[in-house]
Amino acid sequence: MPTPGTALPPALEAHTLLVAAVIVHDQEQERVLLIRRGREAKFAPDHWDLPVGKAGKGEVVTQTAVRELKEETGLVVDPADLRVAGLIHCSWGVEAPNGFVTVVFVASTWSGDPVNAEPHKHGDVAWHPVDEVPEAFVSTTRTALINYLNSGPMVTTEGF
Repeated sequence: MPTPGTALPPALEAHTLLVAAVIVHDQEQERVLLIRRGREAKFAPDHWDLPVGKAGKGEVVTQTAVRELKEETGLVVDPADLRVAGLIHCSWGVEAPNGFVTVVFVASTWSGDPVNAEPHKHGDVAWHPVDEVPEAFVSTTRTALINYLNSGPMVTTEGF
């Protein structure tokens, strides 16, 4: 091990990235809110996705979900109203060479009206009927969404 005050070698600094995603499910109208990643996105450009983002250092994953949802869509949700819909454990990622774990939450109550709050990152924010999930969708979050909608497996390991 290095002496105190020296940096760890890059191989020892690598870690698994913690991510939160939110399925905003309007059960009354049988629709979900999705974002379309921008054309310049470094990962899956122009693909649909859930509101999603990585946890900050020391940030509780429910707070990550609440923060990302508000930053991307303008919607506000109480962390106590989030339910776990699934987990994605993947061994690859643009910013996660050692893999990532995404906690997929469901929000069925929120305040506000959805907007594209990050137009510099996203092409669109739109409601989609639950039976019309787009094909051009980030594969891992699409699988988690479909599993949730069909009461399927809660844990996926796509890419492992």
